Amino acid sequence: MWCTYACGSSEHTISRRGFLAGAVGGALSSLTLDPFTRPAFTHELNKQQKRVLMIWLHGGVSQLETWDPKPGTKTGGPFQAIPTSVPGIHICELLPCTANIMHHLALVRGLNTAEDDHSKGAYIMHTGRRQEPAMKWPHLGSVCAKLLGSTDNPLPGYIHITPRGNGGVNSEDAAFLGPRFASVSLSDGHAPANLDRPAALTEVADQQRHEFRVHANQRFLRSRRTAQTEAYTNSYDQAAQLMRKRDLFDINKEPPCVVDRYGRHDFGRHCLMARRLLEGGATFVKVMHTNYDTHHENFDFHIEQLGEFDRPFATLIDDLHDRGLLSSTLVLVVSEFGRTPNINRNYGRDHWSRAWSIALAGCGIKGGSVSGKTNAEGTAVADRQVNGGHLFHTYLSALGFNSKKNFYIEQRPIPIADPKAAPIKEVLA
Repeated sequence: MWCTYACGSSEHTISRRGFLAGAVGGALSSLTLDPFTRPAFTHELNKQQKRVLMIWLHGGVSQLETWDPKPGTKTGGPFQAIPTSVPGIHICELLPCTANIMHHLALVRGLNTAEDDHSKGAYIMHTGRRQEPAMKWPHLGSVCAKLLGSTDNPLPGYIHITPRGNGGVNSEDAAFLGPRFASVSLSDGHAPANLDRPAALTEVADQQRHEFRVHANQRFLRSRRTAQTEAYTNSYDQAAQLMRKRDLFDINKEPPCVVDRYGRHDFGRHCLMARRLLEGGATFVKVMHTNYDTHHENFDFHIEQLGEFDRPFATLIDDLHDRGLLSSTLVLVVSEFGRTPNINRNYGRDHWSRAWSIALAGCGIKGGSVSGKTNAEGTAVADRQVNGGHLFHTYLSALGFNSKKNFYIEQRPIPIADPKAAPIKEVLA
């Protein structure tokens, strides 16, 4: 998808990948590479069934039109700040529903990632590290798929619900963790292909085929057990389990009134699917809302974009809370950077990473808290400056990890998060 008001970079075009090819590759990787040598490291999290929801506002949402408004200043734009459910915290008037759930949210207003390029900024926000020629770092989704997931979960560990036109597996997301923990993208929120049993195949015949395959596999494995044969066996078993979970991907199973609450546009449908997947046992779900790259007509486009974002997001948070899931679900509302305080000649805001904001909620997060402050016109961080490394430490800490721990790759310790950073304690419960 390409947007006429965006900067035209390659990050605003979307490619396809093959789901099945990635699934087989992931199964192979799961048997040939296991960098974590500390089983107890994930025991507590598995027991508590913690999970993560990332809302990715693609293109770079404006902090001034969301979490850190500056009304009445030359950089503030036309919108007002409104009170929220937390006394003293105000956000932009474009988010009235979100204002009502601020007691569930925490704001980080002192973010400086110092990277105004789309792909490099996105890399920082997904990995907590800057790009390096000699090292590729795994995305947070892949890390959570490894640390929080279980081998008997039929759902992919890292599910990415995208707008139409983008589907498949991105093995690069997992870096050294291997393709098993890569993101699986669901194009327009559609389920992975081939989940339904062929109409010509009866349930009895399908079961008989499965039993024959299991018998043949067991006989073969007694004499020729290899990583590759086990990988193929596991991939078939996971596919069979996933077929039994196919209803999770169908929002038509929800009452029409529930679908209406979320909204029948793409983002509303995708948020509802995310809730169903999280409730059904998914470990990490990322929902993309595009496109906030508002170099032209920033204010008009934010009216449209945030008008679409506000109610479904607030509804999703309310539903997670009402179903008892919010306390065990870490929620992130992030993008690759913010927008410039300066308003350009096209009434747009350009890329700005020096002073911007994100929102957090749920597991391990202190609702109604704020960390950091920008100056009066939003041009610089005035208090408690943090970067992407601090965010990554904060996410891991909120989930119950000691973020100072290491990965062990071929017995070589590699810090799980940037050792130069630390958690943002002000927003942690």
